[in-house]
Amino acid sequence: MSQYGEDALIEQPAIELFARLGWETVNCFHETLGTSGTLGRETTSEAVLTRYLRNTLEKLNPGMDSEAIDLAVEEIVKDRSSFNPVQANREVYRLLKDGVEVTYKNADDEETDEVVKVIDWNCPENNHFLLASQLWISGEIYKRRADLVGFVNGIPLVFIELKSTARRLEHAYYDNLRDYKNTIPQLFWYNGFIILSNGSQSRIGSMSASWEHFAEWKKINSEGEKGVVSLETMIRGTCDKVKLLDIVENFTLFSDAGGSLVKLVAKNHQYLGVNNAIEAVKKIRENKGRLGVFWHTQGSGKSYSMLFFCQKILRKIPGNWTFVIVTDRTELDDQIYKNFAAAGAVIEERVRAESCQHLKELLGENHRMVFTLIHKFQSDSDCKYQKITDRDDIIVLVDEAHRSQYNTLAANMRSAMPNASFIAFTGTPLMAGEERTREVFGDYGSIYNFRQSVEDRATVPLFYENRIPELQLINENLNDDLQDIIDNADLGEEEERNWNGNLPGNIT
Repeated sequence: MSQYGEDALIEQPAIELFARLGWETVNCFHETLGTSGTLGRETTSEAVLTRYLRNTLEKLNPGMDSEAIDLAVEEIVKDRSSFNPVQANREVYRLLKDGVEVTYKNADDEETDEVVKVIDWNCPENNHFLLASQLWISGEIYKRRADLVGFVNGIPLVFIELKSTARRLEHAYYDNLRDYKNTIPQLFWYNGFIILSNGSQSRIGSMSASWEHFAEWKKINSEGEKGVVSLETMIRGTCDKVKLLDIVENFTLFSDAGGSLVKLVAKNHQYLGVNNAIEAVKKIRENKGRLGVFWHTQGSGKSYSMLFFCQKILRKIPGNWTFVIVTDRTELDDQIYKNFAAAGAVIEERVRAESCQHLKELLGENHRMVFTLIHKFQSDSDCKYQKITDRDDIIVLVDEAHRSQYNTLAANMRSAMPNASFIAFTGTPLMAGEERTREVFGDYGSIYNFRQSVEDRATVPLFYENRIPELQLINENLNDDLQDIIDNADLGEEEERNWNGNLPGNIT
């Protein structure tokens, strides 16, 4: 191979980096097949490495009957070619995230139900991480060779397509990835996310994302870092064991809001911002329920950040949490509710407050999600708004938290839920005179401003051109003509004075 080629300049350094992150690495160009072969595959059409999968299932489920393990493996590797590719991916995702439910007869011939854990999401080191390079995969007709595939417990969660630095990165998507998805679709039934790189540019996206929705990953650990576009930043930021499992478990959504099912993987700013907010929730007692201001500019996916925030809390922080999503405009309420519903986050009916009374009923009950306009906190009297619940496991997400949060309605909201915690989501920075937002919600917890959004192509740039309109008086007899109109209108003296008073002062 040329010392300046793709392999030497891009692939080998990437493999070395995975090794430093604790991954086992293996070159599969000359893979030997069979149970004792390189990967334990019987044929190159197998996308799941059952040897590693079975070993890990036995480790993660100690003492479980071998038949339960066999059934779990069978369910994971079964043919899903009759499914839409995204539906197949969602089905597998649920198995990985929540475990495989199996029913079998035990040694006493009794029917037994078990849930077989596939991935240990809480302790990454309990899992097996393997990076396979130059991996051959056979489809029904064609055979393809993938550059890098990252397996977790034998499941191909990460797919990486590399190009030489001389090639445009778009070619990795249009010329290679689209072909792979058509010719070896079984590999993508299991995919967590896809990375495309030519060394100098790198982007990440889901298996259903169009090219426009593949995004850069510039920061690894915090928003305060200087953003760097590189394959190393991408790998360290997404394929570190802890971060990889976090992204797949807590920052992945399936949505059918547009009429067709799509898979969404969080972008860099959403991942870092939501994790900042999660840290505030972990210190909810210390900060007295003030979870901060989440300022991500308009158009950067703020409503999906809300979804990731709620999803991760429900998944990772013990408690009987209820989320109250508050907006100040009907169109915002509609948009956020539809996004939550399309992603499967709304599991109950009639959780949108239809009236002030209905809102009180919802808050007095035990729901996972409640959606309301702040105007529903109106009071019928001048008396102090009545307390509805003492619960301290309610988190209120206020969208566009500006001046509507300082008035009577906001005071009523806090009277109704005195022990609730509050986080503000806004697409615009806090302006002068809005210092009370910090008093109510706490300081900024996450910032993703307009400049950053434009640089990341999440928002189209806004151009302002200062122009002075050119005005020209083309009727030199304008005053005489106006006087003729007044005379001919037969106005009274008072009407005439009023009429003249409405004339522009600079007309003489």
